[in-house]
Amino acid sequence: MTNDNRTRLDQVLLGDGLRVAPLGLGAMGMSAYYGASDEAESIATLRHAVDVGVNFIDTAEAYGPFENEKLIGRALGARRDKVVLATKASAETDDDGTIHGRNGTPEYIRKAAHRSLKHLGTDHIDLYYLHRVDPNVPIEESVGAMAELVAEGKVRHIGLSEASASTIRRAHAVHPLAAVQSEFSLFARDVLHNDELATMRELGIGLVAFSPLGRGVLTDSVTSLDDLDADDARRTLPRFQPEAFAANRRLVERAAAVARRHGATLAQVALAWVIAEGVVPIPGMRRRSRVDENAGALGVVLSEAERAELADALPAGEVVGTRDYVEVGAGQDR
Repeated sequence: MTNDNRTRLDQVLLGDGLRVAPLGLGAMGMSAYYGASDEAESIATLRHAVDVGVNFIDTAEAYGPFENEKLIGRALGARRDKVVLATKASAETDDDGTIHGRNGTPEYIRKAAHRSLKHLGTDHIDLYYLHRVDPNVPIEESVGAMAELVAEGKVRHIGLSEASASTIRRAHAVHPLAAVQSEFSLFARDVLHNDELATMRELGIGLVAFSPLGRGVLTDSVTSLDDLDADDARRTLPRFQPEAFAANRRLVERAAAVARRHGATLAQVALAWVIAEGVVPIPGMRRRSRVDENAGALGVVLSEAERAELADALPAGEVVGTRDYVEVGAGQDR
């Protein structure tokens, strides 16, 4: 494993000509869900990430709501042009933060995009996702609105999050998708075993992986539920209930041998496995030390045998507890 990872941060292609760092930063936890945060450290972390080349930053209007976008806008300043900035239209949200149900109408997508531009303090969004598909609005209408934003120069590229293969194909026919964002890790490999990833690769669309570290279970930093703040939303998730968490940690320990072999942390090996699958992970990072640790994954080169060893060590059928939500499948395609 190399100590200097900057040479390994050469950009990779997602789709529609969009190139990003092979490792991104998920900013959600800086403003929501994971307990107390430190704004000064969050800003320092964002700036440090950009400075070392981890310059693919992911946010959404839902994170706060709005507070995460505003934080990123304050943090970036003159670094904005060095960043591939991704955000998302989410559940319909009033300006006062009141959240309603999903709204994929063209009218709401345009409103959300203009509001995100203001909060981010920028004149364009590099990658704009539909955060969740609205089952009451044909995907062609939602993507049509996003395509208009591209034509107007307010958005550079578009994508979907948690969409089925059929929805991906229909959306791509309206306007090329640069990326689809889905949960993907050694704990969550659904996209490998259904038609989603195959469809993306056929169409030249990149996969961006959220929660590539299993929301912290695939790391050395969350080894006990006591490591989570009392108000951390992960405490409500099925995989973080005491018996499930203990069982899942036993699975994770099977990967320790590979980490030791490389002189790496569990997080680095788990991220290296995702990257080796041709996927761009966006792990959550709230401290500069996490940026440096996760960037170290780019110096971990796994053999084919080791990749198989890791997959076999954490078989999907043995992971205890369902995901906290299931967004793909019946009823989503329109």
